[in-house]
Amino acid sequence: MTIQWYPGHMAKAKREVSEQLKKVDVVFELVDARIPYSSRNPMIDDFIQHKPRVVILNKMDMSNLKEMEKWNTFFEDKGAFPVAVDAKHGKNLQKVEQAAIEATKEKFAREKEKGLRPRAIRAMIVGIPNVGKSTLINKMAKRAIAKTGNTPGVTKQQQWIKVGNALQLLDTPGILWPKFEDQTIGKKLSITGAIKDSIVHLDDVAIYGLNFLIEHDKETLLNHFNIEVDEDAGVLEWFDAIGRRRGMLQNGNEVDYEAVIDAIIYDIRNGKVGNYCFDIYKEMVEAP
Repeated sequence: MTIQWYPGHMAKAKREVSEQLKKVDVVFELVDARIPYSSRNPMIDDFIQHKPRVVILNKMDMSNLKEMEKWNTFFEDKGAFPVAVDAKHGKNLQKVEQAAIEATKEKFAREKEKGLRPRAIRAMIVGIPNVGKSTLINKMAKRAIAKTGNTPGVTKQQQWIKVGNALQLLDTPGILWPKFEDQTIGKKLSITGAIKDSIVHLDDVAIYGLNFLIEHDKETLLNHFNIEVDEDAGVLEWFDAIGRRRGMLQNGNEVDYEAVIDAIIYDIRNGKVGNYCFDIYKEMVEAP
């Protein structure tokens, strides 16, 4: 599954972000806490360069907290200021401002020495589509100012948004990179809803999600779907068991595999099975 997705507004967004970078004090890089590494756009490093960075791990309520903590340490070691939040429910949002103050304290100390008046921190918020940028902004601003939606690519243009007296945020459209060379990253982005279902093979995504849970949390998976399968059961047998348990049948009592695929993806994507971090730190960073 080689995914290529780089519509015109993505190229334009990248260009505009690069142009606006000099106007901000700090960059807020928003990632999905379920895929803290895979949801980072590698292109962002190129044009953010040495600008102070707060890495916001959103949707912490849907991730494995122990695994997420390892990624927090990873970002700290890279010189960033990581903060885990649940933007949807407004959890830990005050820590974002605290991290921004910490990340910019040297710059503002220099401005104070030059006799410049105190001002709000100007922050640019970047991230791939559907990681929750607009939800985060609305919660921090305490008003519905940024458009939200479950479909990737809702934000189409940049806008400055005042957040209290301490912050000014520059919202930007979600930016994906031109091509996912690693097919697994594409599947992770799909299983978490970062890319549109119409551009991927959903059977591959469902199989990825199913295999991940079989390996990492099989008992919870079995209990969630209320099924029993043999120890050495293949994917098709899992599909059959889920389909028959849920009554997803076509004429002739045949399992409706498309319905099963949709159900698996929906339940995993929306945290119905459990809370997972699909980026396993040991496998991605510590592996030889």
